[in-house]
Amino acid sequence: MTKPPIRVLVVDDHELMRRGTRMVLEAEDDMEVVGESANGQEAVHHTAVLTPDVVLMDVRMPGMNGIEATRRIVLDTPKSKVLVLTTFDLDEFAFGGLRAGASGFMLKNSPPDELTRAIRVVAAGEALVSPRVTRSMLDLFASRIPRPEQGANPRIADLTERESEVFVAIAKGMNNSEIAESLHLSESTVKTHVGRVLFKINARDRVQAVIIAYELGLV
Repeated sequence: MTKPPIRVLVVDDHELMRRGTRMVLEAEDDMEVVGESANGQEAVHHTAVLTPDVVLMDVRMPGMNGIEATRRIVLDTPKSKVLVLTTFDLDEFAFGGLRAGASGFMLKNSPPDELTRAIRVVAAGEALVSPRVTRSMLDLFASRIPRPEQGANPRIADLTERESEVFVAIAKGMNNSEIAESLHLSESTVKTHVGRVLFKINARDRVQAVIIAYELGLV
């Protein structure tokens, strides 16, 4: 049985960029461009109406920028994954996009095959950016993260002692095998703990878990 195509919404304030991106994506057998948006406000509306699998989100746009649009899409249409397109690697806009809930970011001048591959990764529900890259971004922009509130936080109150240890390990950018070695566990056990941690802290993926840990002051 043939899988349905990945439905993509292209968001950019430059029509030429939107048309070029559409041409690249529609040349792929497993992708379909379901719409285009010229600004963040349109992106939020079109996502709610069209429910694309992936939103290709430009960040520097007049009016509502891509970061705010990403934040609203993540809250209002969580099934649609956001892939941020930015001009500079590890810049403030890419960082803001990840904090808003994007599943990853790509450089605008990336080759077409890298872009389509990234869309497939994000559509599959995986984070495009590794926790280690996220960790580097958080170190760069740590001053932009709000100071944690005093007292116990309900987001981590339900974590067991072992799950808390796994959560901190994730926040350090460690993969499953590294966590297993560090905590003397099997990788299958670590995988189970990671799934429980993500569920309990309401994180979409490991990248979001890293950001949440920083915001809570755990690392």
